[in-house]
Amino acid sequence: MSTKTQSSGSQYPFWIGGAAAMWSTVCTHPFDVVKVRLQTNEGRVNAGALRTMVNTVKKEGPLALYSGLSGSLFRQATYSTTRFGVYDMLKTKIANKDGTMSVWKSLLASMVSGCIGGIVGNPGDVLTIRMANDGKLPVELRRNYKHCFDGLYKIARDEGFLGLFRGVGPNTVRAIFMNSSQLASYDQFKQVLVHKLHFQDNIYIHFASSLLAGLVATTVCAPVDVVKTRVMNSAKQENAVAVLTSIVRNEGPSALFKGWLPAFMRLGPHTIITFVTLEKIRQLWDSRRGIALAAI
Repeated sequence: MSTKTQSSGSQYPFWIGGAAAMWSTVCTHPFDVVKVRLQTNEGRVNAGALRTMVNTVKKEGPLALYSGLSGSLFRQATYSTTRFGVYDMLKTKIANKDGTMSVWKSLLASMVSGCIGGIVGNPGDVLTIRMANDGKLPVELRRNYKHCFDGLYKIARDEGFLGLFRGVGPNTVRAIFMNSSQLASYDQFKQVLVHKLHFQDNIYIHFASSLLAGLVATTVCAPVDVVKTRVMNSAKQENAVAVLTSIVRNEGPSALFKGWLPAFMRLGPHTIITFVTLEKIRQLWDSRRGIALAAI
C-alpha cells in the first residue's frame, strides 16, 4: 500500500501543521485537563470522565477546564510544528519517483518526526500536565505558574534546565507511537477511501480519515501516556519502567488505560480539527501559489 505525496517543488511551509494543531487545542483543551486529572489519580479508584469534569467545574469554576492552556499552546507550537514539518519534509525526500510512498516509508517518516517532535516539545508537555493538574492539589502543594513562560522560568530555576526534560524518555516513545499511529494511519485511511474505494477527496473524507486515525492513536498511545503523565507530574525523578511496574502491580493492567474516554474525546476532535484545518490551509496555500505563478 502506498501514499501519494507532494513533490519537493510543492513543499508546504513548515509552520502550517503547528498552526492547525494550536487551533485544535483551543477547541479541545478541557478534555485534556480531565484526562490529565484522571491519569494522575493513583490507586484503583476511577471517578470517571464526566464526574471529574463536573467536580472540577463545581470546585474551581468553568475556567478551570482551561487550566494550562498557555502551556498546551506552547507545546503545540514546538511539538506539532516540528512533527508535521519534519514529516512532510521527509515524505518529499523518500517518496518514489511517481510521487507514491509505501506504508513502511510513511511509518519511518512519522516515527523519526515524532521522535524529534517529542524531544523539542517536552518542556511544553511538562508545563501542560502540571498546570492542568494544579487546581486539584492542596493549596500548599500548588505550583501556581502564571503562564507558560513563568512556568519555564520556575522549572529551570528550581529544578535545573534538565527539569524541563523530565519524562523525556516516555514522552518521546509516546510521540513516536502517536505520530506513527496518527499521521501514517491518516494517510493510509485517506488513500483507501480515495484511491481504492474511489470517493472524492473532500472535507467528508478528511473527517472520516481523521476520526479513524484519532481512534487508532488514542488506543495505541494510552499506556505510554499514563506513564508519561505520572512521571512528569512527579516532583521527584522517577524511572518510567519503575512507574509502569508500580501501576500494573498496584492498580492492575487496566489502569494503563485510565483516561481513555476523555483522551479520545480530546484526541478524536483534536485530530479531526487538526487535519481538516491542515487540508484547508494547504488548499488556500495552493490557491495562493497558483495565483502567484499565473502572475509571473
